[in-house]
Amino acid sequence: MARFIDLTHALADAQPGYPGDPEFHIRRFHTLASAGFNVAEITASTHQGTHLDAPYHFFDDGATVDSIPLDRFCGEASLVDLAPHGALAPRTGIGIATLEKHADAFVPGARILLRTGWDRRWHHADFFTDHPSLTLDAAHWIASRRIALLGLDTPSPSVEDLEVHRILLDPAAQIVIVESLANLEQLPPRFTFIGFPLRLDGCDGSPIRAVALCGEAR
Repeated sequence: MARFIDLTHALADAQPGYPGDPEFHIRRFHTLASAGFNVAEITASTHQGTHLDAPYHFFDDGATVDSIPLDRFCGEASLVDLAPHGALAPRTGIGIATLEKHADAFVPGARILLRTGWDRRWHHADFFTDHPSLTLDAAHWIASRRIALLGLDTPSPSVEDLEVHRILLDPAAQIVIVESLANLEQLPPRFTFIGFPLRLDGCDGSPIRAVALCGEAR
């Protein structure tokens, strides 16, 4: 029997975001008492919480979230668990040797979710500063495999090197990057990933509600 697994962190007022990005806020704009109905106002970065990066995030001529074909955000996916039953140590480098053990999953058009266990640090300051990171060589290796989507339970593919983003988002690769996923330890090796962006005109990224559909629907 099919079941959904929520892979999304909840968004709460004033929660931390990526350093230097706009602060996230939810405030009451109308209430039942003031207007007869409730309406909230949201202030957010396009990269708040569980979100995806489009190539335009790093390339002025790159695809924007509203121009990427919808099938890139939904379909069969694979879990690559780099820390079974645990979590990688802070600032662990994820190199080619680590990824090659899972090379069978990295085929053209694949959707891959990399689990490091770092979502456990979601409410801690080091979530944004000390997470595991792809090396430049690993980013080139992933890009060469021509996958469609790379999901991570970290806030970025690399702590310090923006070049990792450029390699993955380069127009020659155009890999959709999904960041700050949660609950990947609940996933089976294969499942259906669903993570559509908001239809934001000309934008570089978008918060998403990421879910996995596991098992066969009846």
